Amino acid sequence: MPISAVELLAALVITAAGALVQGTIGVGFGVLSVPILSLVNPVLAPVPQLLLAVPLALTMAWRERSHVDARGVTWLLAGRIPGAFAGLWVLSLAAQRTIDIAIATSVIVAVLILGTGVTVRRTPPAEFGTGFIAGVMGMVAAMGGPPAALLFKDGEGPTVRASLALFFSGGLIVTVVFRALAGRITGDELLLTVLLFPGMLAGYLVSSRLRSKVDGGSIRPAILGISLLAAIGLLIRAFG
Repeated sequence: MPISAVELLAALVITAAGALVQGTIGVGFGVLSVPILSLVNPVLAPVPQLLLAVPLALTMAWRERSHVDARGVTWLLAGRIPGAFAGLWVLSLAAQRTIDIAIATSVIVAVLILGTGVTVRRTPPAEFGTGFIAGVMGMVAAMGGPPAALLFKDGEGPTVRASLALFFSGGLIVTVVFRALAGRITGDELLLTVLLFPGMLAGYLVSSRLRSKVDGGSIRPAILGISLLAAIGLLIRAFG
């Protein structure tokens, strides 16, 4: 496998940091880890993060299951399935650099609009559309979190974390299955997933002690900040 011990150690630390952020505010694992690990060594991302995000999201959903917005998650997942199909189609047509720039630009625009105080009501059409966009982004960039997180940005901490975790659980499984059927998961990527699992677990365990710190009103700026960071990371990957 074309990766050094130093790169693997760095990947473990970055994976732990991503899991810590996601476990604390509900989003951030792929946002933090995918762009950085792509720069460390392209073989480290994005598939291992997709695979690791499944147990992370499932565990988070169970941890705060009593706070799930079931109706909203249902509509989000309904949109994610056709979004995954669209994502596969986009992968077959466009260069990764073009995809990264397009996604980053749209996320930056959304953050700027919502950062001014504009609120998007969580209606079924808005949730379905957000799920579709997240499905496309999850398939092509392993970053399906920002659209859904921006939709939930005004929610309470436990509701945001639990609802996003349940959405990610279902959506990630869809994305992983589609990638596997399309032959876009390799043996080396599976091995890297196993090697990076301890980092993900460590980050999640620490987040269990920190999540209450953001429940007093800081979840909104945290989500906006993480979403903006995702866009910057994609631009760095595109032009790096």
